[in-house]
Amino acid sequence: MLPGPTPGTPEAPQGARGFAVVDVEATGRSPWRHRVVEIAVVLLDERLRPEAEFATLLDPLGPVGPTHVHRIHQADVEGAPRFREIAPRLLELLAGRVLVGHHVSCDHGFLDREFARIGVALPPVPLLCTMRLARAHLPQARGHGLAACVEAAGLGWYPAHTALGDARVTAELLRHCVGVPSCPPDDWAGPLREAARVPWPRLGRARSRPSGTPVPLVRREAPYGPWLPGVPAPAVLLTERGAMGSTA
Repeated sequence: MLPGPTPGTPEAPQGARGFAVVDVEATGRSPWRHRVVEIAVVLLDERLRPEAEFATLLDPLGPVGPTHVHRIHQADVEGAPRFREIAPRLLELLAGRVLVGHHVSCDHGFLDREFARIGVALPPVPLLCTMRLARAHLPQARGHGLAACVEAAGLGWYPAHTALGDARVTAELLRHCVGVPSCPPDDWAGPLREAARVPWPRLGRARSRPSGTPVPLVRREAPYGPWLPGVPAPAVLLTERGAMGSTA
């Protein structure tokens, strides 16, 4: 669970909705040639307080890619939703918010291409990169990958290369970086002002499949702490209604 607002955090601009911390696991490195196989979104309000989270495995309509990295097997995505089935919900979650990620241009690139495949153009959403923030405000980090930055910030172990695990710890890293004295308020308040002015498209919700069954979400849950080699994270089948819950 994320802590309360960082002491001394300035007031956010009027009308700001907050931040959407996003992480994707994919079947490869190219947004043009590969597909998203897992996505997670952690929502923070304009004061960096946790609001809710969303996560699911996705059916990439092909091989799941580097299982040795993300530990997702082909059987794990059987019955999982396709991107187009969760796209309306994602638009609702992201609208009006700053998109945050560790090397956020990568996550944004995959989202942009997935939406383009279903004919939806993403607006020019403001981006906030925790890798860039860490370069400036975590000089003690041994590197700028997520694991090195998390270690330097003293945030502890996390289930790396699960979308939800990475998104949760990226949210904590964001809070840590904006709370250090060297981070000027406009590093995060500026993107909030921009996000509040961006018009977002909307799509009708996909509440069921042609068979009439609800659109399922398949969410991997992994405890904080190091994983043992070869042990996959458990997958939990959720309905679309049950997948969005408060982090409080």
